[in-house]
Formats: sequence, structure tokens, C-alpha cells
Amino acid sequence: MGAAWPFHPSREARMKARSVLLRLLGGGESSHTLRRWIHFWPPFLGAGIRVRHIGRDMKSVDVEMKLRWWNANYVGTHFGGSLFAMTDAFYMLMLMANLGGDYIVWDKAASIRYRKPGKGRVRAEFRLSDRQIDDIREKLETLPKYEPVFTVEVKDESGIVIAEVEKTLHVRKKQELAAREKR
Repeated sequence: MGAAWPFHPSREARMKARSVLLRLLGGGESSHTLRRWIHFWPPFLGAGIRVRHIGRDMKSVDVEMKLRWWNANYVGTHFGGSLFAMTDAFYMLMLMANLGGDYIVWDKAASIRYRKPGKGRVRAEFRLSDRQIDDIREKLETLPKYEPVFTVEVKDESGIVIAEVEKTLHVRKKQELAAREKR
């Protein structure tokens, strides 16, 4: 007899699915593998989003997108959803790589503020400092979870900010989650 619907996968099944996606994207292996495979991630492939640089230490990522007919809106500028998509997941992946396997990192919330219509090539630069990483680790010594906020600017070819994206991440230690699930 089949499983009852709605089907709720086990925690192990969810973690396995997550790790398969991360392996496909090269997460946790090397920045080179991630750069090569992330171009085939459907949201990036469809919008023409290109990762131009990933630092070997996963503390810097540069992403760009050219204006094309398939990623333009009805007034001929960059579609807002594509601008938002080009900022998705990078801080989460960067933190996962730098904090290591003892931490759980999730994107929790995001907002975008459009400053100016985007035309031509646009670019976003993600940077993560040692101080930010140390701060997260320090906070999690006394807190069960921490939700750092990161801001990334999307700029046009002249360096003018066309959009500002604020990302809130959810970070906790794995041992904290395991202790909480036992209760």
C-alpha cells in the first residue's frame, strides 16, 4: 500500500535532497566546481545570469547579467525578478562554505528596493569578511539561532546603484537543532 498523502519526507530525506543539490552545484567541494555548474541552474540559465568570479575561499562572488529580450520587462529594462534572482543564494552558499558542516544556514527573508531602471549589463558583488564569520560564530556561542542581515547592491555599467537587496539568513549549530528536536 502506498504512502498516505500529503507525503511529508523525513528529515533525512530532506537533508539528502539538499546535499544532492549542493553537490550538483559544487557546494562544499570547490569554488571552481560551483562556478562551472551554477550556470546550469534553471533560474540563472533562463535569465542569462553569469557568475564571473568566485573566490577560492568562498568569501567573494561577482555576478552579472546582460539585458536581453528574454530578461527585459515590458518597458525594455531589466525584469525585476531577474535582478532579484541574481542575488539569490550566494550569501547562504558563502556562509555554508565558511562556517562548515557544524552549522545549518538558510535564506530566511529578502527584500529588494529598485533605485533606477536597469539597462545594459548589471553586476552584483558579494563579499563576506572574516569579522562577519567570527561574529556569527560568537553569537551562536550564546544564542540558539542568529539571523544576520546582508546587503548587496546591483549596479549598472557606470557603477550606479539600480537596486538594493537585503538578505536575512537563519544560522544555527546542528547540535542545537538536534537537541531541540529531542524535546
